[in-house]
Amino acid sequence: MAPVNVRWRTTTLGDACPISSRKAEEFEGERPYYATGSVGALGQLLGKPELVTFAERPSRAGCMPKAGDVGFARMKGTKKVIRIDEALDGALFSTGFCFLAPSAGVDPDFVFYFIASDEFQRRKDAAAGAGIMGGLRNADASRIPIKLPSLPEQQRIVGILDRAFEGIATAKANTEKNVQNTRALFDSYRRRVFAERDSGWEERRLADVSVDFGRGRSRHRPRNAKKLYGGSYPFIQTGDVRNAKHVITAYSQTYSEEGLAQSKLWPKGTLCITIAANIAETGILGFDACFPDSIIGMVVDDSRAEVKYVEYLLQSYKVLLQAQGKGSAQDNINLGTFENQTFPFPDLQAQQAIVRKLDQLRRETERLEHIYEEKSSALNAMEEAVLHRATSWGVR
Repeated sequence: MAPVNVRWRTTTLGDACPISSRKAEEFEGERPYYATGSVGALGQLLGKPELVTFAERPSRAGCMPKAGDVGFARMKGTKKVIRIDEALDGALFSTGFCFLAPSAGVDPDFVFYFIASDEFQRRKDAAAGAGIMGGLRNADASRIPIKLPSLPEQQRIVGILDRAFEGIATAKANTEKNVQNTRALFDSYRRRVFAERDSGWEERRLADVSVDFGRGRSRHRPRNAKKLYGGSYPFIQTGDVRNAKHVITAYSQTYSEEGLAQSKLWPKGTLCITIAANIAETGILGFDACFPDSIIGMVVDDSRAEVKYVEYLLQSYKVLLQAQGKGSAQDNINLGTFENQTFPFPDLQAQQAIVRKLDQLRRETERLEHIYEEKSSALNAMEEAVLHRATSWGVR
């Protein structure tokens, strides 16, 4: 076979791949519609598309690319690329995409990998309109430079990239599976601890093992009055509890003296339990803080219970508690749910032993998760390194 011509030429995206101008044409029945949120960073289709008629299609459903076209999201800071194959031919796409129609001598898959590269994304962002939501115009997209080897070399590179990305995707899937298995092991052990209990355990309400138990307080209306905020008193919200890993170490808002006067300052070590928006999320305060009535505060009686035991216990019961909040306009549960619900409690010494075991297992779980996250980051970096090398100067 003749040697592959490895000389590269620099041209513009507009010359190599004219912008596709194919608009949505009238059709009968329903067709799938893909918004920018329906597409992943490397062409993954996320979830099932919306099925729409021509008459009732969304106003942004204005693109109907054909097989062989390649598209990317116009919006600055957004990496979403898509290859249009026969299965997607005739589907509707958002005008938030820019579609390219590769010319003769240009491999669509090579273009796909190029626009998936960080180099292209940086150039796209630099040329996009001002502001966070700035989008790339067709004229600006056409001027972005692209390096192209001969068609046979493009095809050779695409074959290498296909194999490389298939291997990386498999490694990523295995890594994610390992993370899921690690978490499942911890969750399984925690459930077993509370399910396989001895006869000496007692059913108690949370209030029975507390010195203070009740909803947070935020009396002032409107709640967003500026005078309430900007002081030195941490103000915890449901999102802060949800984002915590057992102990709440960060907050996004503070109360002023006026804010504190219409609220309540709960002490460090208080167990926070969300009852609205994010049901039954828990976290232990790492500092004194206020919070609204969408959070229950529980100051544990140290002679009867270990706060970390209660936190682990409620995490084990989360699915049951969340089920009790289903059906309302906005999923939520009230203080009465917790006032009336009983939970299993062994003696204090047994609680402390359970906490030590769960803490040990949780630390090991987090250590493994950290290893897997580092591996996932390395795989992402490998993807970009392969893309950059292959679409800039080729691969050997």
